[in-house]
Amino acid sequence: MNIDIHAHFVPQSLLDELVGGKHPFPSVKSAGEKDSIRVTFNQEEPKRPVLTAMSDIPLRKRVLEEQNIDRQVVAGWVDLFGYTLPAAEGADWARYFNEHMLKGVKALDRFVPLATVPLQSGALAARVLDEALNAGCHGAMIATQPKGQSGNLDDPDLNPFWEAANARKATIFVHPTFGCCDDRLKGYGLVNALGRITDSTIAVSRLLYSGHLLRYPDVNLVVAHGGAALPMSIGRLSSSFKGGPAGRADPLEGFKRLYFDTVVYDVPTLRFVCEKAGSDKVMMGTDQPFGNAQKNPVQFVQSCCGTGTAESAMILGDTAARVFRIPQA
Repeated sequence: MNIDIHAHFVPQSLLDELVGGKHPFPSVKSAGEKDSIRVTFNQEEPKRPVLTAMSDIPLRKRVLEEQNIDRQVVAGWVDLFGYTLPAAEGADWARYFNEHMLKGVKALDRFVPLATVPLQSGALAARVLDEALNAGCHGAMIATQPKGQSGNLDDPDLNPFWEAANARKATIFVHPTFGCCDDRLKGYGLVNALGRITDSTIAVSRLLYSGHLLRYPDVNLVVAHGGAALPMSIGRLSSSFKGGPAGRADPLEGFKRLYFDTVVYDVPTLRFVCEKAGSDKVMMGTDQPFGNAQKNPVQFVQSCCGTGTAESAMILGDTAARVFRIPQA
């Protein structure tokens, strides 16, 4: 069974209620229709327009069939996570999003839903995660910056969330935030091309040094985009640990617990990730439905690992079935 672990989905029912103003959230506003729907949280700048392809079930079904993908793990979109909402409202927004997600995925039996949680409050994120897992979600996707455009995943406030994820042996997918604070990225499309990589690398490096992967060993932590720069940087992180200040955990031990997707776009890079992390820690991903989604993902994996090999089987679906608890057909 071929499983894509990295994709995004926004239920049409959610968009309809946003456009129609039929929701109970005073800090959530929307404007526009179809490809121009933009959501605003807390009177901030509007988020990017929600692509029609995010909700287009017939299109997604056709693409999955063309690409020979049997199941697709779908999460919401980081622009809609609402981390800057007041904590209680943010928790209810996450619940609202998860309810729509669980209903929306019923339209396509290939979908496997991930939850959204309110990272602006670790205690509420823990509660919402439990509720979502009980309701049928197969894990959660979180963004790298729990305050929207700031914050760290190793913040002590988030300890209740990590404790809950550990207790449930939950799978948590770490995805970069769109915005980046480095002004040098404001040109050439570098926010998307490179900013996502630096964002994830910094966020997860903090989790490695803080010891989160060792303190919460039953969490299955998946890092988007081939682990960003972590596979290339782990040697440097390890060297710094050995000669640097005390109070840090061994990043290499934490790195051994990470999982990665295959959204790296080139075969030598995928080969490198497999060799650094182990092929049993790599799972096929696409980042659909965006324009830069990984094309022909099954053939991409086979180009790296061969056709019909045990390594290909692990990456194409065997590991994902276990990590995301997807029953094998």
